[in-house]
Amino acid sequence: MKKTFFSFVTLMLIFFSSSAQNTEGDKVIGVWLSEKKDARIEIFRTDNKYYGKLLWGNEMYAADGKTPLKDSQNPDASLRGRSRLNLVIISGLIYGDGEYTDGKLYDARNGHTYSLKMKLKSDDKLEMRGYMGVSLFGQTVNWTRVK
Repeated sequence: MKKTFFSFVTLMLIFFSSSAQNTEGDKVIGVWLSEKKDARIEIFRTDNKYYGKLLWGNEMYAADGKTPLKDSQNPDASLRGRSRLNLVIISGLIYGDGEYTDGKLYDARNGHTYSLKMKLKSDDKLEMRGYMGVSLFGQTVNWTRVK
């Protein structure tokens, strides 16, 4: 009986500590406008990782304004037919110590994938750094939350 009770208490502590951790990280969840105001991305959580999908972009539709462009620059030929609309461009971010790290950022315009880290500067400002290799060789942009 004591063993069962101890196991139950341990599981509850693990559950509540992981829930609290996710609550802090979940502050990034929502819709964000890129620095150049040329894209809207929805950031969401699946399991304990954060992802972002492209909701709108100025390079998202063909000249008719209705037909979504395809992921034609993707290095994987089998993915070149998929639409850019709702394309997951941010993947695998892990939250810890106030930062989102170990993520990937896919640029459908050129088919390149970059390493990514992010940090919330305030409730409405998100700093993102995309890079290849080491973070020193990258670019930082700031996104604004869409209200």
